Amino acid sequence: MTQSPEITNQPLESFTDQVRTAVLWRSGTQIFSQILTWASTFLVIRILNPSDYGLFAMTQVILVLLNLLNGYGLASGYIQKREASLSDARQLLGMLILVNLILGVLQFAAAPLAAAYYRQPIVADLLRVQALLFLTTPFSAYGHAVLCRRMDFRGQAAANLASAIAGAGTALTCALSGWGIWTLIAAPIALFGTHATISMIAANQWVRPSFRFSGSGAMARYGALIATSQFFWFLQSQADVVIAGRVLDPHALGIYTTSLFLTQIFVSKFVPPLNEVAFSAYARIQEDRAAVAGGFARSVRLILLIGAPFYMGLFAVADPLVAVILGDKWLAAADVIRIIVFAMPFMTVQVLFSPATDAMGRPDISVGNGALAALLFPVCFLVGIQFGVAGLAASWLVAHPLYLAWCARRSLPVIGLSPRALAAAAAPPMLAAIAMAGIVTLIDRMTMIGDSVPRLILLVASGAAAYAVWLMLFARPTLNDAITLVLNRKARAAT
Repeated sequence: MTQSPEITNQPLESFTDQVRTAVLWRSGTQIFSQILTWASTFLVIRILNPSDYGLFAMTQVILVLLNLLNGYGLASGYIQKREASLSDARQLLGMLILVNLILGVLQFAAAPLAAAYYRQPIVADLLRVQALLFLTTPFSAYGHAVLCRRMDFRGQAAANLASAIAGAGTALTCALSGWGIWTLIAAPIALFGTHATISMIAANQWVRPSFRFSGSGAMARYGALIATSQFFWFLQSQADVVIAGRVLDPHALGIYTTSLFLTQIFVSKFVPPLNEVAFSAYARIQEDRAAVAGGFARSVRLILLIGAPFYMGLFAVADPLVAVILGDKWLAAADVIRIIVFAMPFMTVQVLFSPATDAMGRPDISVGNGALAALLFPVCFLVGIQFGVAGLAASWLVAHPLYLAWCARRSLPVIGLSPRALAAAAAPPMLAAIAMAGIVTLIDRMTMIGDSVPRLILLVASGAAAYAVWLMLFARPTLNDAITLVLNRKARAAT
């Protein structure tokens, strides 16, 4: 094996093309994979019951907590290194294997405690089987790190696509076979196992793991900082289930978590792959602060160009969407969606900060931001749960704007971008999406269509047309910038 190639001195045009190709591969295959995954997910949701998803959410608290320590922070440290040797790769794989074996044992041992906390005995059995996921993680993380250093996102795209097919197929097969809650356990095992296999094949960098970790202190410290930041994220993102799981029954908890899943589809499924590309790109140009600032502003604008209409569209079509996609037993989710969705633009912008500050060698910024979130969100959830599911949903509307303001204040100086420039980047897509939602809501009230399917088709078509027309009339530069990225050509000046 040869030392990983470095591209920090390559021409800017070549590097820009490489980033563009990476974005298109990751986002394009992610869209296809998610369409496949959503199709199976929504079919499975229609088959299973809200209580199944409530029980599954209870297991995710433990699984997510331990996964914060699964070594992806170490992989990030390997990616961020200016140069990486064979010894670094061997040490990375050794640390990943050791850490994940320990985590698997811990989850197996902690399973009865989690079941006792939630007063649901089946949670222990679910967690014990889920511990198998830790056997696959070292190889997924190692393959991911190698491919990221090469800026080879085609290999990652192949792994994501193959694993999405495996997970979707397993989920549908198990749901139709009457596996119930166990469907939600079997599908991730198939997905993770496939992802690990394809990632290793795509990376094609086979090394023996080394369990001698001398000289790996910098990588370990970087990984520890990332893991600490992720732990704070856990307290922020899982506190609602920890708190609500003791108060709500599995059915009500399932309604809440499924509503949250729908509103977070874009920020949780589409943004992370783009952040992977962004982290690698920022790491390569970290010494050019102006380039980082310009790239960050552009990423905010282009990501919101897709995310903003998704969020505002969800608000406008929540009732027919839930009825058509999830079924009548999930109708209560529409009211929850209409509350949470307004917090999602704030969350989307906020999650873009970490890749930039981490890549510039300041993971401490993410740690500090996460520390506030670890305090702010649980407090809001504790207050909100006093008012039931609706109160819990409303907690997001209080917490996320405050959190974004805090993160921007600490992160923007490191990135080199002013608050005014950030607002200018976010404004065009947000204004267009808000206008679209108003038009769609007005059309819905004027037409008064009773059948959910034609109502949904009319509203979605109207929203798409309204959004496109608004962008062409009032945000042409933003639209041209998106065309430039996709078609790789110079956009015509706005007229």
